[in-house]
Amino acid sequence: MTKPDLYGVVGSFNDGPELVEAARAVRELGYTKLDAFTPFPVHGIDEAMAIPRSKLGWIVLCAGFTGAASALSLIWWTGAVSYPLVVGGKPLFDVVFSIPVTFELTVLFSAFASVFGMFALNKLPQLYHPVFNYSKYAGATDDKFLLAIEASDPKFDAAQSLRLLTTLGAHSAEVVEA
Repeated sequence: MTKPDLYGVVGSFNDGPELVEAARAVRELGYTKLDAFTPFPVHGIDEAMAIPRSKLGWIVLCAGFTGAASALSLIWWTGAVSYPLVVGGKPLFDVVFSIPVTFELTVLFSAFASVFGMFALNKLPQLYHPVFNYSKYAGATDDKFLLAIEASDPKFDAAQSLRLLTTLGAHSAEVVEA
């Protein structure tokens, strides 16, 4: 099997702490392309795998500012430039009267950015993933914790990676095709 035909090596662990320790050890050996599949969130796995913080917060913040700026610009343009009307001595534009619409557009833009940003950053929808070829993948949704070393990693060697996961305590490890 050539390297492009492989997804990588996947090992199965019984609990979260075992998985975190294995991920930390694999990362310390210089592997960079790792992935973990768990039935529930495991505390410490992000640090063990050196996963950076999500960019979603910044995306939502920028979208919120865009929503607020859009609302204020729209209200200013319609009230002061496009259709100036003085009613009851009120100014053509005032921030106080713009608060409800500004708030609503800020929340609307932020909500859309969070949903679509999450889909984009998580590469969803993804109907197929090569890890589904792992014979014991069904356990990842129930009671097993999987650690995958991807073949795209510069240090990847199928036999060595398989041996590594086994020595780190994987109860089952196998080479998975793409």
